[in-house]
Amino acid sequence: MTGLLEAVGLNRPESGDDMLVPFSLDQLDARGRIVRLGDSLDEILSRHDYPVPVARLLGEAMTLTALIGSSLKFEGKFILQTQTDGPVSLLVADFQAPDGMRAYARHDSEALKKAAEEGRTAPADLLGKGALVMTIDQGPHMDRYQGVVELDGSSLEEIAHRYFAQSEQIPTQVRLAVAQLSTRGEDGPRWRSGGILLQHLPEGETGRSMPDLPGDGDFDNDETADKSFVEADNWTEAKSHLSTVDDLELVDPEISPERLLFRLYHETGVRVFEPNPLEARCSCSAERVETMLMGFDAEQRASMVVDGEIEVTCDFCSTVYKFNPNQFGFEDD
Repeated sequence: MTGLLEAVGLNRPESGDDMLVPFSLDQLDARGRIVRLGDSLDEILSRHDYPVPVARLLGEAMTLTALIGSSLKFEGKFILQTQTDGPVSLLVADFQAPDGMRAYARHDSEALKKAAEEGRTAPADLLGKGALVMTIDQGPHMDRYQGVVELDGSSLEEIAHRYFAQSEQIPTQVRLAVAQLSTRGEDGPRWRSGGILLQHLPEGETGRSMPDLPGDGDFDNDETADKSFVEADNWTEAKSHLSTVDDLELVDPEISPERLLFRLYHETGVRVFEPNPLEARCSCSAERVETMLMGFDAEQRASMVVDGEIEVTCDFCSTVYKFNPNQFGFEDD
């Protein structure tokens, strides 16, 4: 292992793209997760050839979904969905635990063009007003949990802060960044994103079961710890350090999550946990689509027949499924 992390003796390799790294700030009574998306994000956004402002907004939604959904402790699904009156009327991103992601967006081309002409292409402008719904789906035999947050012209970062304040009542800070970057050896720019979710916890709940990313913090000798530091406003300090990160650092392929965490929190110390790999993965299949079609009555299925076939396109991955209408018990007139 090379570079800065080898110099400080961290006994694990650095994470690359499409990884989520949990971390703990024991001295600051905080913990969090940092995510870096590369090929998985580019694959999902490139399938649909979205306009750049729409792709960037959906990339933010995917990054936020990975940060929140990765906390699931069971084989469930976390779904983020917006429905608004803005140029981007619908965003859907879901995280299938432990590592699968998919997403899509719907937008009004004319409204988007007008917004671009007026210089209103920030995420908050594109979203407009409406609602953001976050759903935890624990499976067919368990109740769903839903949290609804009003969208009032705020960014996804701001909305995430409000969601955690309302639903979990845990002080939370979120940073998101999405960009197209060109790197040597690639044909053109590719989509990348990065995000950090930081939460304040009651003292003593951060846990100490993984190797440290060494800094000036003393994790092992509480009796000699600086008492004046313990009495400081730890959450304010944790947020203050996070506020210094810029968008380029969050998406830069040359800066691993571990390196970025060390840069932000080396003075107090940060503990990193095993990374969780992420991938673009759609759950659609011919069998699932066929089951869905069987839920319609014969008249409804007949109305779907075009040129002797029923054709269904997955909104998420754009896979096209074609069916012979006769297999459902009727013939195309």
